[in-house]
Amino acid sequence: MKDSIYNLITTDASARRGEVTTPHGTFQTPAFMPVGTSGAVKAMTAEDLEGCGAEIILGNTYHLYLRPGVDIIKSQGGLASFNGWNKPTLTDSGGYQVFSMRDNLKITDDGVQFRSHHDGSTHMFTPEKVTEIQHAIGADIIMAFDQCVPYPADRDLAETGVRRTHEWAQRCKIKHEKLGQTGTSAAHGKLGQTGTSAARGNDGADGDVCRPQNQLFGIVQGSTYKDLRTQSAEQIVSLDFPGNAIGGLSVGESKVEMEEMLAHTIEHLPHDKPRYLMGVGYPEDILMAVSYGIDMFDCVLPTRNARTGNVFTSVGQITYRNADYADDSMPLDPNCDCRVCKRYNRAYIRHLYNQSEITGMVLATYHSTYFYQNLMRGIRKAIEEQRFESFKADFLNRYEHRA
Repeated sequence: MKDSIYNLITTDASARRGEVTTPHGTFQTPAFMPVGTSGAVKAMTAEDLEGCGAEIILGNTYHLYLRPGVDIIKSQGGLASFNGWNKPTLTDSGGYQVFSMRDNLKITDDGVQFRSHHDGSTHMFTPEKVTEIQHAIGADIIMAFDQCVPYPADRDLAETGVRRTHEWAQRCKIKHEKLGQTGTSAAHGKLGQTGTSAARGNDGADGDVCRPQNQLFGIVQGSTYKDLRTQSAEQIVSLDFPGNAIGGLSVGESKVEMEEMLAHTIEHLPHDKPRYLMGVGYPEDILMAVSYGIDMFDCVLPTRNARTGNVFTSVGQITYRNADYADDSMPLDPNCDCRVCKRYNRAYIRHLYNQSEITGMVLATYHSTYFYQNLMRGIRKAIEEQRFESFKADFLNRYEHRA
């Protein structure tokens, strides 16, 4: 088995075309990961996700820990087996969700004490516990526990976040390595030993084929302070994780600030490992980030917006719930070849939404998920053909100007 999980196929200026290998198969990059917070991408089945071309989905440690609980997921052979996906999965550390509950938590250097949003029960997340939970969930890629500070953050708070993020990353790595030695990951079977069906790749090959173990990624913080971003990046990179993420962006700062921090931070990340920009985002932000060399993205936007009456299309966002579309016989996106746009029109989907018919949310969610995966396919092909900048310009011309 090769040492690196990342294979760089080609570049076009700073844009990268590659692939990442996991216990459940290989996914192509740049990649957008649909968010399945509680183990499911809302309004989407595994078959739907496959039909859209998704190759990896994201789960949330905080939510899965509370319900259904890690013991149930582990007993089912891990998240990818439990939800019928059987392809690569990534879990975030739950830190963003925990820290967003500012009125119901206590933060110390040891970890974070918080109250469940379900029943008010008290829980404690430490770097070690979060790592153990993610191993039990059995995700292919797991994230180190970090402190994501709010925006705007004063310098003292940002400095504390960088310090804790580094210290917690060290502790996560130690725990991850110990768990790897004892074989407790659900990704390696219900018994945590050599592979069962939970360790199989996309081809369903036997679990005893040599495959990489689940991988721990580090996260860079630093808010909007360049020197703190540099410090955090150098600290995280020094820990030699197989992949690195940029956190603490798209949390309220302007797009100009986000791009400035991204451009600065990515210069400090290694070229031979995947780079993950967390929580982004809008199509224009993805294209911007790809131009700097980002490989992985996730965001709830396409699915959450679709369920509330707004979809992403090649000519911009369309709020299909509006009265303007009551008698519109056009598909959601006239340039889309997804199964929804081939068969249903805006007037019908609007009608379903206004009747609170779940089918409307299902159709809209499928389209937006497909749109994002199709965007990533176009990006990858453009990089391969050395025409990414022209692809980006053409896309934005249609998207922003409704050409």
